[in-house]
Amino acid sequence: MIRKLAGVLLGIAVTVSALAQEQFITRYGRLDNVRYHIKADRKATITFMGGSITNMEGWRGKVCDYLTAAYPATDFRFINAGIPSLGSLPHAFRFEHDVLSKGKTDLLFLEAAVNDRVNGTNEVTQRRAMEGIIRHALKANPQVNIVLMAFVDEDKMADYHAGKVPVEVQVHEELAKKYHLPFINLAKEITTRIDGREFTWKDDFKDLHPSPFGQQLYFNAIKRLLEEDFSAAAPKHLSSVKLPRAADPFNYENGAYGNIHEAVNKNGFSVIESWEPADEVGTREGFVKVPMLVSDTARASVEYPFTGRTIGIGIVSGPDAGVITYRIDGGAVQQKDLRTQWSKSLYLPWYLILGDDLKPGKHTLSLQKEGDGSVCRVVYFLVN
Repeated sequence: MIRKLAGVLLGIAVTVSALAQEQFITRYGRLDNVRYHIKADRKATITFMGGSITNMEGWRGKVCDYLTAAYPATDFRFINAGIPSLGSLPHAFRFEHDVLSKGKTDLLFLEAAVNDRVNGTNEVTQRRAMEGIIRHALKANPQVNIVLMAFVDEDKMADYHAGKVPVEVQVHEELAKKYHLPFINLAKEITTRIDGREFTWKDDFKDLHPSPFGQQLYFNAIKRLLEEDFSAAAPKHLSSVKLPRAADPFNYENGAYGNIHEAVNKNGFSVIESWEPADEVGTREGFVKVPMLVSDTARASVEYPFTGRTIGIGIVSGPDAGVITYRIDGGAVQQKDLRTQWSKSLYLPWYLILGDDLKPGKHTLSLQKEGDGSVCRVVYFLVN
């Protein structure tokens, strides 16, 4: 019985029919260029960008193991650009720092659907961020192949049960279609299989961070995509993409980190070159022992001059996070709460857009920390 087998399947390969898996794989585009690199020049760089489900041991490692075993003559380089808690908005602004700085990528796996839901990222921001990542990648390397994936969580399952396609899935798939990229809808696959009583969420898949059983299911679908695409002979040459007109002209395709050392008029703010917490609260790799612009002084202020149409901040939001006020070019004062539901137990990397749809050109962000007893820690300014 399938259900009974699933519950004891930690050390056994999960088997599902290829035909069934094809229902959840949409080939809006092919992987011809990376197939050329693997089969013809026998050198390929594979990058994985996502949140904790990408960063953790599971499907990513299985993909690496599969490729190295299937193509032993190819020199593979694998880049893990997964950072827990981060979704499409952080990905768009960290893409240059965490991916492009590592050299040319031939195949990019990209996922953000789970953290976009968990973090409450609105649809407009999702679209601007995801399209920005795709365009940024293709501008940097018009020959890169990209696979978009939407992972599952209980909210997405509830949407499907209510007859709705989850917003995050819609965003991923619509952009995959526009830019001719393969798309794997793992949210729908897992929901469909659970509804078909092949296994359960509670006992088998267990969590949005999948059990080994769930990780195997993710890998099976990805392997199916790769096996079918890589079954053909290597193309005779590489092909370059010509970027279409953007769906949203305000997308974050030029998103990058702004240097906190370039902040001016630091009245009560200072740069700590290697920040780490004084307490035992947890941190995220890449957001500890790095430079931070910090203040614990009420009404401390700082300014940041920038050129672009979007400005934001990447912060560390811990137990002592508070509230800031800010304005752009001397405009109306606005307020932002830096605290999150997770801040009491984690110094969480948190990304906030403070100004969007700005006129092209130079601007100045003025930021002030409010209240006593709280701390503001800026790791990066976000500029597009």
